[in-house]
Amino acid sequence: MKDRKRRVFLTVLDSFGVGAMPDAAAYGDEGNNTLLACSKSSYFHVPNMRQLGLFKIRETGVEQDDQRALGAFGKLSERSKGKDTTTGHWEIAGIVSRKPMPVFPDGFPPEIIHEFERQTGRKTLCNKPYSGTEVIRDYGREHMESGALIVYTSADSVFQIAAHEDVVPVETLYEYCRTARKLLQGPYAVGRVIARPFAGTYPNFERTVRRHDFSLTPPRDTMLTQLKDAGYDVVSIGKIVDIFANTGLTKAIRTTGNEDGIAQLLAVMQEDFCGLCFTNLVDFDMKYGHRNDVDGYAKALTDFDGHLPAIMSAMRDDDILMITADHGCDPSTPSTDHSREYIPLLVYGKCIKPDKDLGIRNGFGDIGASILDCFEVKPHIEGVSFWPEIHIV
Repeated sequence: MKDRKRRVFLTVLDSFGVGAMPDAAAYGDEGNNTLLACSKSSYFHVPNMRQLGLFKIRETGVEQDDQRALGAFGKLSERSKGKDTTTGHWEIAGIVSRKPMPVFPDGFPPEIIHEFERQTGRKTLCNKPYSGTEVIRDYGREHMESGALIVYTSADSVFQIAAHEDVVPVETLYEYCRTARKLLQGPYAVGRVIARPFAGTYPNFERTVRRHDFSLTPPRDTMLTQLKDAGYDVVSIGKIVDIFANTGLTKAIRTTGNEDGIAQLLAVMQEDFCGLCFTNLVDFDMKYGHRNDVDGYAKALTDFDGHLPAIMSAMRDDDILMITADHGCDPSTPSTDHSREYIPLLVYGKCIKPDKDLGIRNGFGDIGASILDCFEVKPHIEGVSFWPEIHIV
């Protein structure tokens, strides 16, 4: 380990895609473009990301910018088969999922549901793809009367369990999720089991901030495990700890949403460490993309952009800021599901070449390979480093 000063702040704006990939039609996402949809809102104002090169990224559907960017910019296509959170983050960290994680458009098979009910001692309701806000509206009252768990899925590879906090204590709900996680293996190995606690009274139920994801363990080494094994710090903020099943981390900080995530990021920037700080800001996806709220999504982007001057000011001479996404979730389409889109990449720091166009890159894993390269750790992951192209020697 040679560089004891450098810190990389990798920040994922969850679901902030920048246009449909060539194979989007195979996923039902032809023409989807999260950036373009948000740019049409009157609430969209991102001058700081513009300075970093957001509108210089090629072929995003928004008007190209001719001003000189402060850093490097580009977009990346997904090599994995999928468009979900786990697949996207794993590929950023260097794992290409060539086989899609299983989805259950008709609900989970009886043998899974019956065994889950047997092990938890509770009956289940729903067992079909559903919107998270609508499922508690439609099944919440029956759940409160019967104590049965609301089990549902989506177009993603997820097994979600919703329960009212007055009926099922949150820690008990987490135990039910751990039971499901152990059960859902092999052909049923969904990417995530998600606890979805809610509160309130019918018909005004609301999901609480105590959501918790239980992911599969990554099947092989990632950027995170390589950095940790090399002696570097690996700090996660938000649901990164869940997505990677707490592997390859030296410190994990959970958050309640974007504002808390940004506050935690700024706090970590004041700490002395050497390595990676990997942040996920979930509200873009959870609160706005999945709810088809274009203006809400645009406001959230504007809010994040407003924090960028403070984030950039907190950076030290050897620090690097990377802003990206994990998939799309176009809020302007009839669908409430993720979309198969390119992800953006903005890279900034005093050691980064300004106005460097990285073009259109094949694979999210180029991010992980570049981070390892900048710490002089030989990447043993799937990705091609762009570090030599952007580093000021």
